[in-house]
Amino acid sequence: MSAAAPHRLPTVVADPAVTSALAADLTVAGYTVEGVDALWGTEAAAALHRGVRVAALRALATRTTTPLSTVATLFVLGLPVPSSDAATAFPTVGVDALVDAGVLRVEGTAGEQVAPALDLRPYAFVDDLGAGSWWIASDLGELALGHAISEEHVLGIGGATTTLSGLQVPVPVRRVLDLGTGCGIQAMHARRFADEVVATDISTRALDIARFNAQLNGIDGIEFRLGSLFEPVAGERFDRIVSNPPFVITPRREGVPAYEYRDGGMVGDALVETVLRGLADHLVPGGTAQLLGNWEYRWGSDGLDRVRSWFADTDLDVWVVEREREDPPAYAETWIRDGGTKPGTPGFDDLVDAWLDDFRDRHVTGVGFGYVVVRAAPVPGGAAALRRFERVPQTLGSNPAGLGATVARTLDAVSWLAGRDDRALAAAHLRVAGDVTEERHYWPGNDDPTVMTLVQGGGFGRRVDADTALAAFVGAADGELTVGQIVGAIAQLTEVDEAALAADLLPRLRDLVLDGLLLPA
Repeated sequence: MSAAAPHRLPTVVADPAVTSALAADLTVAGYTVEGVDALWGTEAAAALHRGVRVAALRALATRTTTPLSTVATLFVLGLPVPSSDAATAFPTVGVDALVDAGVLRVEGTAGEQVAPALDLRPYAFVDDLGAGSWWIASDLGELALGHAISEEHVLGIGGATTTLSGLQVPVPVRRVLDLGTGCGIQAMHARRFADEVVATDISTRALDIARFNAQLNGIDGIEFRLGSLFEPVAGERFDRIVSNPPFVITPRREGVPAYEYRDGGMVGDALVETVLRGLADHLVPGGTAQLLGNWEYRWGSDGLDRVRSWFADTDLDVWVVEREREDPPAYAETWIRDGGTKPGTPGFDDLVDAWLDDFRDRHVTGVGFGYVVVRAAPVPGGAAALRRFERVPQTLGSNPAGLGATVARTLDAVSWLAGRDDRALAAAHLRVAGDVTEERHYWPGNDDPTVMTLVQGGGFGRRVDADTALAAFVGAADGELTVGQIVGAIAQLTEVDEAALAADLLPRLRDLVLDGLLLPA
């Protein structure tokens, strides 16, 4: 089988004098997401996302060399530049300091060129505190290297990164644990809502790069610790835990690369199980966790039921959302390509064989991927109020700042509902959320709708089929009347028994409150 091509990775040194000087040079160069996109245009930017840099190179060929074009050529395109251009682009920090820090390397017999030793990209985001931008260092990808990545590779910004950062609950807390920090991006996001963050990783290199990123962006209050899973924080508890753990299911066979950033060294989904089972011992009462993960489907065993069993003996509130499910061949191909082995090569086919053999031997029929949200009981030993395991494969609603606010609102709704029986719910005041609309469909020539659907514009973009009574309730829910008063008015208008209508509507109203279509007034 074909493993990743070996190559020497530079040691990354996080020197505050170097990172502050580098930040000054990047600022002067205008090295931002908007600046880079304007440098070569939207079409070239889109091509780069597909791993093709030809359009960007053609655009740069028509422009005069500037510090921005030099920096973008080095760190976005992954190509060398003349040493003189690099000296112009980095007048404050200096090329020699960046070489010593492991950011650049000198090429050519006379040192006439400078090449990137790291990937260093601008990154823009929006959260509940507003818009922000950072620079994020990581290891060079396959495009810049020209071959498969190293097993010690430290990953940069990807789709999972933005998913988890958006999933973080935007509520101020004292301490956060970022389990498996990688390049440090989740710890940096967590620090915006926390007094202090502990970031752990099994990779010394990952911690070096994460420390470099925090310094480069002027972020303090993050403590970096080396170790596996919860070992570096044994006996400690946190207000929040976030993690994109190395959950990729990898065959434990000779010749199959084991990338540190994605492979936790356990069989199947055992690493995700270990992390989830360990949460209860590391959350303060009322503390929350937001994680990504995947779980196996096996012969006669549902994947979500497997996850449910991992929480069977805990008092945690648990909400698991499966966003997608892949069959064994698709899963194998996804992660083999991710490591830089190209389809159509003998090495690729050998690795697919290894994955499919492993899945066959362990009776795995598919792998689910999604989000896990956990909350510890406010009082130790309290009963769980939320056990929700669902599949949401459809497109989500509009969430510019991510799903974190939705997660926070849902957890609040769980607490609100748990404290109210049907009598208390009937006395409550509810209002329809501002992002809810109603769709109605009619048979031609018919005045009465045949289908009514409540549509959530944000959050999970839920669509709820409604009958006349439910649609009437939501339409009247402006916070003025109590739930019981609205139900009574609908019963009178539709000439049905009020008690029977309440028995039908109240459970569905609870679901709408949980999903955020109805809010306590």
